[in-house]
Amino acid sequence: MTMSDRYRTAWDGFWAESSGEPGEPFWDADPTLSARRDLDHLDPYADRSLPIADLGCGNGTQTRFLATRFARAVGVDLSAAAVAHARRADPEGIATYEQLNLANPAEADDLHERLGDTNVYMRAVLHQSDPEDRPAVAASVAQLVGTHGRALVLEPTGEAKEVIAAVAARPGGPSPKLRRVKEHDLHPGEVAEGEVAALLRAAGLTVLDEGAAALTMSETHPDGTPVELPGRWFVAGRP
Repeated sequence: MTMSDRYRTAWDGFWAESSGEPGEPFWDADPTLSARRDLDHLDPYADRSLPIADLGCGNGTQTRFLATRFARAVGVDLSAAAVAHARRADPEGIATYEQLNLANPAEADDLHERLGDTNVYMRAVLHQSDPEDRPAVAASVAQLVGTHGRALVLEPTGEAKEVIAAVAARPGGPSPKLRRVKEHDLHPGEVAEGEVAALLRAAGLTVLDEGAAALTMSETHPDGTPVELPGRWFVAGRP
């Protein structure tokens, strides 16, 4: 079984046991607390008349919001079960969804042929990819962006593991949301400092801007405030 096959099996298992409802997964925050805020970083650089591709779209929570801000939105995910959830949650077809393996740039090339240059929104995907696959994922981002698109890439930093460990160590043990992640072997990885920028540059992109980010989760603290993971955001494209 290849790395991509292993990931597909793990993610299909996770999504097959999910209702697909927004907020059910640990990371599936309301778009007002995630995509809407994230776009503040992308807006100064992106042409909104171009489409936007939501990479690692899951059940499409963020994709449906992005479709209200761009000419067209397409959500892509490795998991067929996730894509099925996204389509069911969008009966009016606000966005479109399809299965795509980001570790295979040829699939990204095919999507680019159909969409043309596109903006990219990719939130917390690289850290869930094996290090060996990350250059190919970055190459897929570059392929989709083309000449005129812009990519917004957000990733948790190493400190995020400490936050997750603290959530897991609460009285009573990990929450149901966090247990489901671990049960399906979807353990968060770590993207080293400087790695995201290096991957984007190696793929032929220029990092146009970057900064610290707080990645909001759907999980909450006992006082009801959302769990936030320390992260960084990067806007990249071809100048």
